[in-house]
Amino acid sequence: MVLGIVLIVSIAGLLKARMGIRKDMWGNEIKDNGRDDAEVEQMREQMKALKERVAVLERIATEKNHSLEHEIERLRDR
Repeated sequence: MVLGIVLIVSIAGLLKARMGIRKDMWGNEIKDNGRDDAEVEQMREQMKALKERVAVLERIATEKNHSLEHEIERLRDR
């Protein structure tokens, strides 16, 4: 009986996968709408730009000579 239940659940999972239904990280079933390549490429470009911006911000935040702090003080003294 247990084997039958496991078999039914497995077959149902395979059928859902063939129909494009998958689960998100919270377990909700979503229909895969098959994003087009242009949208995926645009998202990749945006992600690349954001990673570059984060890298610049990390470099500024971890600079050892605190040149940003000195620059702000210099501008404040004017």
